[in-house]
Amino acid sequence: MKKIETIALAGLGAVGASYLAEISEHIPMENIRVAASGERAGRIRSGVTVNGKKYFFPVFEPNDDAEPADLAIFAVKNHHLARALEDARKQIGGETVIMSFLNGVTSEATIAGSYGANVLFSIVMGIDATREGDSTVYSALGTIQFGEAVNREGEYSQNVLKVKDFFERTGIPYEILSDMKWALWKKFMLNCGANQTSAVLRCPYGALQASAEARAIILGAMEEVVSLASYEGVSLSKEDIGDAFARLDRLSPDGRTSMCQDVEAMRKTEVEIFGATVADLARRHGVYAPVNELLRKLIVAIESSYSIDGPH
Repeated sequence: MKKIETIALAGLGAVGASYLAEISEHIPMENIRVAASGERAGRIRSGVTVNGKKYFFPVFEPNDDAEPADLAIFAVKNHHLARALEDARKQIGGETVIMSFLNGVTSEATIAGSYGANVLFSIVMGIDATREGDSTVYSALGTIQFGEAVNREGEYSQNVLKVKDFFERTGIPYEILSDMKWALWKKFMLNCGANQTSAVLRCPYGALQASAEARAIILGAMEEVVSLASYEGVSLSKEDIGDAFARLDRLSPDGRTSMCQDVEAMRKTEVEIFGATVADLARRHGVYAPVNELLRKLIVAIESSYSIDGPH
C-alpha cells in the first residue's frame, strides 16, 4: 500500500488551518500545498497564525504546475466549494484520496461529480477552533470521523487504510464508523436544528440549553430531518435526536454555532445546505417541512438586511 506523503488543502479557515498546522508538525512543509487563487492566495502567503505560531504554507494557484497530491481535503464553506474545486483541480489525480470537511450531506456527491471516485465520507466533530482575521485559536482538535459509506473492521478499503495510517503518523484524532451516511445525517440533523435556531435568535449555546421554546424549535427541525432520512435510505431515529440534544448540552454555554457567528458578523451563512436542502428534499418526496422552511426564510431575510457596507 502506497503511503500518503503529500497533502493538498482547499480552505484555510479555522478548521482547515487547525488541522494543517498539526499535520505540518509531522511532515515536511514541501509536502503541503494550499490550493487558493487571487487575493486569498496572497493573504495565505503572508502567513497564517495558529495558536500563536505563524505558518507559511506553500500556496498553489490553479495555473501552477504540480504533481497530484496523495490526499486532498476540502474545508471551505459550501458556497465557496465551486471555486475550491477549480483551485484544486491540478492537485487531484487518479490516485488522490479526497475528503470533505464541509457541513451538510451533499458535498461528497458534488466533489465526486467533479473528480470521480476516491471520495471518502468525513465529519469533523468536537473541534473548538475560532478565527479572527488570519489568526486561529483552538484547544481541542476534536475527532475526524471518516470512511466509505459502509466500513467493516478488518475489511477497510485501501483508501480508508491510507488515511488511517496518515492520521496516526500526523497526530490527527480519528474514528472509522461502520455507517458513515448515518453519521453524516445525524450531524446534519443537529445542524439544521441548533445552527439555524441560534442564527435566528443570535444566541449562544447556553440559551439553546436553557430555553424550552428554543429547544422546541430545534426539536421540530430535527424531527423533519428524521422523517426525510428514511426516504434517502438513512435510518435516523428518536434515539438519535436524544443523542443530539445530549451533545448540544455538553457544549460550553458561552460558545456559539458557526452560523450564529456568521449572522453576527454579517457574513453569508450556509442556509442553502441546511434549511434549503431540507425544503428541497421535502418537495422531492412530497412531504412537509414547515419548521426548516420557516428557518430558511428567516435566515435569508436576515442576510438581506445586512448593510450594503457590511462584511459578506
